[in-house]
Amino acid sequence: MKTTIQKKVTLSFVAVIVVCLAVIGLVEAFFTEDIYDREKQKVIIESWSMMEKCGGTADDAFKKYCQVNALTYSVTDQNLVSTESNAENGKDMARRLFGNVLGMEDEQTRIIEETKNYRLIRIRDRFSDLEYLELWGRFDDGSYYIVSTPMQSIADAARISLHFYAVIGIAAVLISALVIMLITRKLVRPIQELTVLSQRMADLDFGTRYTSGGTDEIGELGRNFNVMSDKLQQAVGELKSANVRLEKDIAEKEELDKKRQEFIGNVSHELKTPIALIQGYAEGLRENVNDDPESRDFYCDVIIDEATKMNKMVRQLLTLNHLESGGDLITMERFDLTELIRGVLQHEQLEIENKAVKVIFDVQEPIYVWGEEFKIEEVVTNYVTNALHHVDEKKVVEIKCEEKDGIVTTTVFNTGKPIPEDSLDRIWEKFYKVDKAHTRAYGGSGIGLSIVHAIMDQHQQSCSVRNYEDGVAFSFTLESKTGL
Repeated sequence: MKTTIQKKVTLSFVAVIVVCLAVIGLVEAFFTEDIYDREKQKVIIESWSMMEKCGGTADDAFKKYCQVNALTYSVTDQNLVSTESNAENGKDMARRLFGNVLGMEDEQTRIIEETKNYRLIRIRDRFSDLEYLELWGRFDDGSYYIVSTPMQSIADAARISLHFYAVIGIAAVLISALVIMLITRKLVRPIQELTVLSQRMADLDFGTRYTSGGTDEIGELGRNFNVMSDKLQQAVGELKSANVRLEKDIAEKEELDKKRQEFIGNVSHELKTPIALIQGYAEGLRENVNDDPESRDFYCDVIIDEATKMNKMVRQLLTLNHLESGGDLITMERFDLTELIRGVLQHEQLEIENKAVKVIFDVQEPIYVWGEEFKIEEVVTNYVTNALHHVDEKKVVEIKCEEKDGIVTTTVFNTGKPIPEDSLDRIWEKFYKVDKAHTRAYGGSGIGLSIVHAIMDQHQQSCSVRNYEDGVAFSFTLESKTGL
């Protein structure tokens, strides 16, 4: 069973008190009777002095003194005839005095003190078998004085005193135990609070505080516990934050490694076909597979076309990497979006005519927006080229600009097959292609829409895609309001 500090302190104090009282009790048991005996001797000798001053006649002070100290006295003349006494057993006293005068001392008589005027003795009466402390004195006129007190009264007084001491001692031990228990409970309460506080700190619960206060050592210890709790909580919080950052860094590293592997795989896949084509046609030229000029021109055109595509893909990868790394800061400027779109359409005019696509763009008035014009031009170019590549036999591409609440939404729609629902959220990923079996004539690398997404993120604007029954619409937003 657990022994508390309160119980230990209480038992220790009570044990000390009991030992002290026991020692005092033993001393009293062995020496009290002797002390009472000596005190009675002094009292009896003092009574002789008082009687001597009174000239052998008891006055009121002497009588009161004898009454208070339980002394029995008797005064006799020269013939041992009692002249004054307060004793009920005066005959016994006279008999003992007579025997003393005649020199008939009892063997049980022990002289304690003797002078020329009195003798102080302890004597046992042979008839009553009682022991007395007596003083026998003789005055100058020849009269005698005897004063006596029974030794039994001294023993009774000592026994009563010892019994009273025992009762008082037991009561003192009980009261002391109760008082010590109350005091130690008050002293131990802060220690108990510190114990609970340390247990909770061991369980990493630092919300509990020491509240008992105090200016002593325990109070100082409690305040140090609070300081230690705060520092541990701060250290654990920092450790948790470091762990979170470490987990995040590990996750980012794993994601980066995964993306790097995907990137290497995708780049290898994208470059494999054009490199194989270039290698095959170059070897055909070297081996003179076809000697006619038209075939050689065709081989050269294929090599140049594939090299151009590889060059474009590498530039797109560098652009995307620059955007995603955050190293390319944008320069916000206000420009005319309508004019920018018309410039892109003019640049793609040859492709539009070759495919006989009907491009609808009916916006006439200028629309001013905020952004970096060069990068927004790349967004529009990617949307338009993407629409021209995926337009169906209806051959319709429609561009709209709508302004609402200071936001201009630009939408590029082309007729064609809708994008599968499971691909809508993935088309912004690098190298992701909805049409896995694209032809060499199209030659898309799957990087353009990733560039669009990175540019719009840099502008803190949105880009989105939506399917319709007869086609697909890509859009992006820009701010148009002039205020900050």
